[in-house]
Amino acid sequence: MRRKILPVLVLVIALAACNHDDTPFENEQASTFTEISTTDLGEAGAAEISAYDPITKKLFVVTNSGSFTRIDVLDFANPASPIVTGFIDISSYGGGVNSVAVYEGKLAAAVEAVVKTDPGKVVVFKTTDHSLVKQVTVGALPDMITYSYDGKYILTANEGEPATDYLADPLGTVSIISVKDNYTVTTLDFSGFASQQTALQAKGLRVFGPNASFATNMEPEYITISPDSRTAWVTLQENNAIAKIDIRSKSVTHIFPLGFKDYNLNGNAIDPSDKDNTILQKKVKVKGMYQPDAIAMLEQWGKPLLFTANEGDVREWSAFAENKRIKDLALDPTVFPDAATLKLDENLGRLNVTSTLGNPDNDADYDQLYSFGARSFSVWNGLNGQLVYDSKNELETKAIAAGVYDDGRSDDKGVEPEGITLGYVGKRMIAFVGMERADLVAIYDVSDPYHPAFIKTLVTGDAPEGLLFIPAKYSPTNKSLLVVSSENDGTVKVYQTN
Repeated sequence: MRRKILPVLVLVIALAACNHDDTPFENEQASTFTEISTTDLGEAGAAEISAYDPITKKLFVVTNSGSFTRIDVLDFANPASPIVTGFIDISSYGGGVNSVAVYEGKLAAAVEAVVKTDPGKVVVFKTTDHSLVKQVTVGALPDMITYSYDGKYILTANEGEPATDYLADPLGTVSIISVKDNYTVTTLDFSGFASQQTALQAKGLRVFGPNASFATNMEPEYITISPDSRTAWVTLQENNAIAKIDIRSKSVTHIFPLGFKDYNLNGNAIDPSDKDNTILQKKVKVKGMYQPDAIAMLEQWGKPLLFTANEGDVREWSAFAENKRIKDLALDPTVFPDAATLKLDENLGRLNVTSTLGNPDNDADYDQLYSFGARSFSVWNGLNGQLVYDSKNELETKAIAAGVYDDGRSDDKGVEPEGITLGYVGKRMIAFVGMERADLVAIYDVSDPYHPAFIKTLVTGDAPEGLLFIPAKYSPTNKSLLVVSSENDGTVKVYQTN
């Protein structure tokens, strides 16, 4: 999915620039988060991504609803009763605003072109009077925007999606904007890794689609940045990978393919059918592609650890669609001797998988099956891309227990973990994981990131898209806040520790 959230650790540093002491309020407990307000901004698309400015106590919310392309502005001095005070019209800058970020009184917005395959823009405004500071050109379809911790750089993940007829397929890129150099832009692509394509694909990188080069195939989705503002990591969602970027040298240094998740192992069981009239998790002979959306970074014991929400995504355009239901595929009889039974709707028949993997011998049938996303959140070593932790099927188990699991999505990507953000609540480092199809946020204690501990869930609006954590020290109420923007019902919900 598009339109991404501001990583909380960047927000923490931005807020710290206001000369506050950022020592956590030690007595807070993440288990006490409760809803304190709901603001309805309109129909579907009316509340997607939010960013908070501690100087003006304003909340800025991305809106792409109907004919509106704007950033709604809310007075957030009292989070229990936010007041919509106006909006910033984005229509003159492009075709839609996808993401926003705030640093020291400056609001940066990622704006796609009217024709999405054309170069997009970053537009910067003052948070006080919303006047224009600067607009610069970046890559096609800037999908997520963030400031570096020190505020010297703005980075955008430019997805570069193809036109639906594939007659245009722009480069997937990352733009690095030097704020101190009058917003000078350097846009990076991934062409330098084309010679490594075979080796990377063997490790799980996906390169596919009509007539696509390596560089046009890469589709950056989301960015997180190290506390020293030297390194960024970018999810390549459709490609099932994470790229590492050296910000100061303005170069892509690594691509880490993420491999696949085996749903035939204990703890990884899924409910693969939406037509079995029940919710039943079971081990199946299918693998999941992690395909992360949001990513957040935590430095622990001198090591960068990357938290990802493994949503999954499908290339499904008029000229090319990779998704097929298992019942519509021929299965290798040696590998799947019970194929006829497996292909029943109540078993695996309804499960969507990619047609671009699983037939290594290029014959008439499939030897392996790969579905979209991993229905989990994961922790990865940011130095080498190795998996440190995966939540297995716990997110879906918790959604089922809460009575909010959407069985109608069992055949697709399940609960679809889309957003993830981190922050201190009291003395504990907490992760918030948004599940788009369960309308739920799961809260985890990740003080030991190798062994995250589930705390509780929060019911959200319809399809939570943006998760924004505001630490107690910088909150208008002096209590930690979680702001959840939900795109299908246009609501912004605020949760506060008790």
